[in-house]
Amino acid sequence: MTLLPKRTNLIEEAPTLMAATVTTPQLGSSRPERGDTGKKRRKRPVGWWLPYVLIAPGVLFELLIHVTPMAVGVWMSFVKLTKFFIANWGSAPFAGLGNYHLALDFNSAEGASLLHSFLITCGFTVIVVAISWTFGMTAAVALQRSFWGRGFFRTLFLVPYAIPMYAGIIAWKFMFQQNTGALNYFLTNNLHLVGADNKPFWLIGSNAFVAVVVVAIWRTWPFAFLMLMAGLQSVPEELYEASAVDGARPLRQWRSITLPMLGPVNRVLVLVMFLWTFNDFNTPYILFGSGGSEPPAADLISFHIYSTSFLTLNFGYGAAMSVLLMLFLLIVTGIYLIALNRRSRRA
Repeated sequence: MTLLPKRTNLIEEAPTLMAATVTTPQLGSSRPERGDTGKKRRKRPVGWWLPYVLIAPGVLFELLIHVTPMAVGVWMSFVKLTKFFIANWGSAPFAGLGNYHLALDFNSAEGASLLHSFLITCGFTVIVVAISWTFGMTAAVALQRSFWGRGFFRTLFLVPYAIPMYAGIIAWKFMFQQNTGALNYFLTNNLHLVGADNKPFWLIGSNAFVAVVVVAIWRTWPFAFLMLMAGLQSVPEELYEASAVDGARPLRQWRSITLPMLGPVNRVLVLVMFLWTFNDFNTPYILFGSGGSEPPAADLISFHIYSTSFLTLNFGYGAAMSVLLMLFLLIVTGIYLIALNRRSRRA
């Protein structure tokens, strides 16, 4: 029994043993030497400059082609740059907000014509985007299932999108001619809807709006078809099979499966078609010519700005209208994106 130490001795000696094992660190020994930051500087990898060199031409051309003309256009909107100062732009007098006031004064002739062109363009955009999306969705859904000849119809529907723009619109211009056009020939000799002495004019008068809408739809709906057809490839076929087993008909499948699954595609597609259609310049320019003879019924805003700037040589007023158009499109795009973002958060 005398071999075991007393418990009281161990308890009394514990603090002494713990103090003996603890060593006080020397503060001066852990300090880094002068000039040593404690971190090794990370060396740049070999060829780190290559990505910047590759994107430099794109950035340069973006500045030259888009940013610089945009900045010049904004400057032009604040000066009275008319035909009297074309030779020396720097001598054009400062107009302040005068050009903008003239464009937004709807009691004046200039403001009233701009408002009329704006309303025509809004109606034109709504009709073209709605019908183009409807045609594209119908064709994409009809050609979703595999059947004999599907590739042929897909290629056929994409032909208007593949044809050069000018060539296609010029062909439509020939078809819209009153006496020699294919459209009036078909209406007169085949359908017998109009008399030979009462052939309608399609490129002047109120029918000009119908002509420009038809050509714009012909050019736009293949793009909607292509985008929607690509989006449908990501929709699982099992969803349609399961819904068919549950008794869902094609219309219910389209409403409950196709539309929700194509939501992201439709959001981008509608926005892109809206911007393209509202800014459409080539269609009225080729159909009606560049001599300022466009009919009031088809006076789209892009062509209206062109006529004001290059035919009447009032570049300051034309630049102000261009800036207003850009601001309008930015506001509409921002509201559209914010509304979609809030809707997606609620969902």
